[in-house]
Amino acid sequence: MIKIEFKRFFDLDFALIIPVVILMIIGILFIYSSGVDSSGVSVANEYIKQIVWVSIGLVVFFLTALVDYRKFKDFSPWIFLIAMILLLYTVFFGKLVNGAKSWLGIGDFGIQPSEFAKIAFILFFSWFLIKSEKTDSDMSRFLKSLAILAVPLLLILAQPDLGTASVYIPVYLTMAFFANIKIRYLGMVLLFGIFTVVFMVLPIWQEYIYARQVPVLKILTDNNIRLVVIISLLVVTVLSLIGKIFTSKKIFYWISYFSGILTFSLIASMVNVLQDYQIKRLIVFLNPYVDPQGSGWNIIQSITAIGSGAIFGKGYLQGTQSHYRYLPQQSTDFIFSILSEEWGFVGGLVVFLLYAFILYRCINTMRHTRELYGFYIIAGVSSMIFFHFVVNVGMAMGIMPITGIPLLFLSYGGSSLLTVLMALGLVLSINSRRMDHI
Repeated sequence: MIKIEFKRFFDLDFALIIPVVILMIIGILFIYSSGVDSSGVSVANEYIKQIVWVSIGLVVFFLTALVDYRKFKDFSPWIFLIAMILLLYTVFFGKLVNGAKSWLGIGDFGIQPSEFAKIAFILFFSWFLIKSEKTDSDMSRFLKSLAILAVPLLLILAQPDLGTASVYIPVYLTMAFFANIKIRYLGMVLLFGIFTVVFMVLPIWQEYIYARQVPVLKILTDNNIRLVVIISLLVVTVLSLIGKIFTSKKIFYWISYFSGILTFSLIASMVNVLQDYQIKRLIVFLNPYVDPQGSGWNIIQSITAIGSGAIFGKGYLQGTQSHYRYLPQQSTDFIFSILSEEWGFVGGLVVFLLYAFILYRCINTMRHTRELYGFYIIAGVSSMIFFHFVVNVGMAMGIMPITGIPLLFLSYGGSSLLTVLMALGLVLSINSRRMDHI
């Protein structure tokens, strides 16, 4: 039975709790700032809603920390199943927001099931990695792990929400790596993902960014040529596998390895769940000035805001990019831009250091935990937080694609905040029990 162990409260890692609370306070401050207009008056109540979410989140945070995380192990398949049913329901009956059917709710109240599904995935995948270690062969374990990843990934891509879906990949790769799934298998997943995305965006890049025809890219724009290439690569893959079987030479293995990846990447890139304008939004960071009034507007204004903050910033509530409404989605996707404009490089550095310390405390707990289930959970949580931070800040600085991934703790929104607080609550639970006898 799952019970709350209040006696564990003073065993919690307050060195982890403090930076989390500081970041959420900073988030509320800048969500308030994002709602202030050019006259200095707040015209939005998002900061009030965020205070409510933070209050609820803190309760969830501490309750999760006071529950023995090991109690979730036996329930993790059911938790995962419920999460997948919710994702499937969202695909058909979700609310359409920003071109993706990612939300469930009534009126202004809504939740994003794909956010909470991250926790379900981490719990279930941790359970699977332990269970399969002694019963499955390396290849069987890898293929099963891939199937577990594919379920949420395909359901979220069907919404379509490429940003949220992309978070699952580093979480999977990190957890699988620490579970000793062979690196060449994980490399296959990583390269397949990279090549699929590249093949998907290259035709749009050619049209909008490079603005010239590249002969070799006819492979991706002419279906007849693409089919010939796919068949040729498939033949090479099969012949190489035959050569490996009869000669045992490694060269044949690696030829089949790369040709197989290219084959399936070309096939997957044909099943494009994104519209051309959505792909354009992803790649316009390479040159935002090709569409300065459209897809490139967000990046240009964000870079301007960050640059104008200089070392110490313009001062809290003194930003112009946000108050004059030059920045769209300024309380969510581009919250870091507002912070950097008003608090400058120093403010951005403080946020960097707070995130770095949170990750340090997670990794420190991971190093000292004596139980594999907790070890894998922290690996997944740490990679999730790191990926969110790198992509969102990189997006604000114009060096990463615009994917709509929020900056955890700071960006406005309840689903992502509750998810990360639940995740870190699990880390606190693991930390306070890491020396327990298993």
